[in-house]
Amino acid sequence: MIKFFRRIRYDLMEKNKTGKYFKYAIGEILLVVIGILIALSINNWNEKVKNMRIENNYLIRISKDLENDLLEFE
Repeated sequence: MIKFFRRIRYDLMEKNKTGKYFKYAIGEILLVVIGILIALSINNWNEKVKNMRIENNYLIRISKDLENDLLEFE
């Protein structure tokens, strides 16, 4: 895949089509930026899910501790 894009770049520069080359370069940069943004959003989503699981575990432990405390006081 990289060879394919490299070949397109070289062909455009050899034929002195700098306008098309710049359009191609901007498109390639945009694709990379979009890919990075997607990866960051997926990473943030995974972190939120992990934090929610940890929070749920803490809440379950707290409720069990409260139940045990109530039983001890009775």
